[in-house]
Amino acid sequence: MASKRPQTMAKPAREQAVKERRERKRARRAEAAAQRLAGSDPTAGEEHADPEEQADHEEPNTDTGPTESA
Repeated sequence: MASKRPQTMAKPAREQAVKERRERKRARRAEAAAQRLAGSDPTAGEEHADPEEQADHEEPNTDTGPTESA
């Protein structure tokens, strides 16, 4: 007996698109992991920047509001 709602061509196309997106994401993650292991991560320099340079970019604390003390 046939199902009441036969599968349309759109559903397999959506499922295939999801599989392809997941595979591309896995590939990107694997490539990023390989770069981290090789020590050539392009974002590593941003996280481990010179502390003096970070101090230049930080905004001074101008909060003069009341403080709570317990």
